[in-house]
Amino acid sequence: MSEPRNPQKLFQEIAALATEQRNPHSMEIDACSTFEILKIISEEDKLVPLAVEQELPFIEAAVELIVKAFKNGGRLLYFGAGTSGRIGVVDASECPPTYGTSPELVQGFIAGGKEAMFTAQEGAEDHEENGAVDVLKAGVTPNDVVCGIAASKRTPYVIGAVKKAKELGAATLFVTCNPRNKFDIKEVDVAICPYVGPEVVMGSTRMKSGTAQKLVLNMLTTASMIRMGKVYENMMIDLQMTNKKLIERAKRIVMTITGVDYENATSFLVKAEWHVKTALVMIKADVSAEEARRRLELADGFVRKAIEIKL
Repeated sequence: MSEPRNPQKLFQEIAALATEQRNPHSMEIDACSTFEILKIISEEDKLVPLAVEQELPFIEAAVELIVKAFKNGGRLLYFGAGTSGRIGVVDASECPPTYGTSPELVQGFIAGGKEAMFTAQEGAEDHEENGAVDVLKAGVTPNDVVCGIAASKRTPYVIGAVKKAKELGAATLFVTCNPRNKFDIKEVDVAICPYVGPEVVMGSTRMKSGTAQKLVLNMLTTASMIRMGKVYENMMIDLQMTNKKLIERAKRIVMTITGVDYENATSFLVKAEWHVKTALVMIKADVSAEEARRRLELADGFVRKAIEIKL
């Protein structure tokens, strides 16, 4: 791999990052027992949810942008490299089976492509144009939300993707574990910056930083899906029946919410063509499958509203 044009400048840039500092609490970790090592890691991990909690107002703003995009036919697209990229791909891939969404609604892109999910593609993240090209290939429009994920904030691939998305008029988010005062807020619509401090092993951002990013992405998609009517009470009600486990989970959801027994839950789901929402409205509102579907359409897919509709 060729040397960067100004390696000393890059060295200084990396050395100044919060994610590249030494952690004073783990300076002697190489001399510790196994239990002592684990204790140090555990104590540092406790800092992560507190750091994420400090970012709730910004996560809220991001969710509002995502919900607006979904309602306007847009998508949520993650762009990251290494651990950050993998976390984005995982979050996106879990939305269809959990919430019944199309694979296109939430997508994850990683520097180096699919192969980078399993084997590090060194150097793929070093060029902004790679991120820009992937944004263009994804057909990003002003209806979309593009979320860059980079613990350091400086990953060229991610910066290139966000820049290009902004040029195309898309809403832009950025998830980083460097302090907010290091971020030029004009660069994106919403920056989410859970500062977790130096890693137990210097620069190993798959640890606290990766955990923080996973928590943030969990919040982004879960809150957005709830706001889109994918949850009733605290149960997923738009899951896809893609395997036997999910079929049985669907029955249990119907039984838990409505109080019917196993056989009746199965019967209603069959009549509803295995659409949990339809089955729930049928039972709770005592209506036919056709009527339940009509109510759901009028209620924008929200089960609670569909049940309460007075026709």
